[in-house]
Amino acid sequence: MNIFSYHQATDAASAIALKQAGPAAKYLGGGTNLVDLMRETVEQPEALIDVTHLSGTIEERPDGSLLIGAGAKNTALAAHDAVRSHFPLLSRSILAGASAQIRNVATVGGNILQRTRCRYFYDNAARCNKRQAHAGCDAVDGFNRYHAILGTSEACVATHPSDMCVALVALDAVVHLQGPGGARSLPLRDLHRLPGTRPDVETELQPDELITAVEIPPLAFAQRSTYRKVRDRASYAFALVSVAAALDIDEAGVVKDVRLALGGVAHKPWRALKAEALLRGQTADAAGFRAAAEAELADAVGLRDNAFKIELAKRTIVAVLEELKGEHA
Repeated sequence: MNIFSYHQATDAASAIALKQAGPAAKYLGGGTNLVDLMRETVEQPEALIDVTHLSGTIEERPDGSLLIGAGAKNTALAAHDAVRSHFPLLSRSILAGASAQIRNVATVGGNILQRTRCRYFYDNAARCNKRQAHAGCDAVDGFNRYHAILGTSEACVATHPSDMCVALVALDAVVHLQGPGGARSLPLRDLHRLPGTRPDVETELQPDELITAVEIPPLAFAQRSTYRKVRDRASYAFALVSVAAALDIDEAGVVKDVRLALGGVAHKPWRALKAEALLRGQTADAAGFRAAAEAELADAVGLRDNAFKIELAKRTIVAVLEELKGEHA
C-alpha cells in the first residue's frame, strides 16, 4: 500500500509552500490521471497537495480573449457560452475526450499535465524510459498501434493523450505558471517536450512550479473551427489521430489564415506549422489541402502496428479542412 499524507492548498502560494516542504509531493487536481497512476504504483508520492481551490473562473475579456483558471472543470469549460460560440473546436475536443463523470471532476490544469496512456508505461514489468530513465522502451518492438509517428526517438514513441490540449495548441494558448521563483508565462505548444534521450522529463515546468491559468488570445475566425477525433471505438477511446482546425477563406476562395494541430501522433500536441505555412495564400481546395498534409507528415515514421496513421492523418486533415471550407460556402 502506498501511504501518503494529504494537504489542501487555498491558493497557489500555499500550494507551492506545501510542495516544497515535501520532496516527494505531487499536486492533485481532479485526480483522474494521478489516482490511476498511484493505483498502478507508477506514481508513489509521499504527499498530495490538493489544488482544486485554485481559481476556476472563466473570464471573457473585451478583446475576445479568454482567461481560464487552472481549477476550472472540463465540463464548465466545454459548456461556457464564449467557448461554444467563439472557440467551438475547444468545446468539441473536451466533449470527445472523456465521459461526463470524468469531465465533471477533471480540471484544466490537470488535463494539460496528464501523462501518457502507453500500456508499457503503466506496466511495471515492462521496460519504459518514461517511467525509469535509461530502462529501455518495449513499445518500439511491442504493440504500438496507438503510438507516435512524429517527433519520436529511440528512447520513446509514446503519445500525449489530451484532446483539449490539441485544441488549445491550435489556438495559440498560453499557460500562466507560478513557482518559487515567481510567475511566468509560456506558450502551451512549448510546455511539453519531445522525448529525445530523456522522455521522463516531460515538460518545461521548473521544480514545484504550478499552472495557475490558461489564456486564449482573440482569434475572430476561430468561430469557424472544429475538432475531429478518429478512434477505434466511439465511446471515449484515445485518439488514433485527431485534428483541431480553424480556417479563414476570403471571397475569392483563398486561405487568408489557418490554425491546425494534431493529436495522437506525437509525444506532445503537434502544431502543424508546415501545413499552415503552405495553406496561407493558396486556393482552398482538396489538392491544396492534400499538399499541406503531405508536407506536414513528410517526416513521419511508422512502426509495425501504426504506419497506417500516416495516411490516416493526411486524410483526416483534408476531411476537416473540406468541412470548414463548406461552412464558408
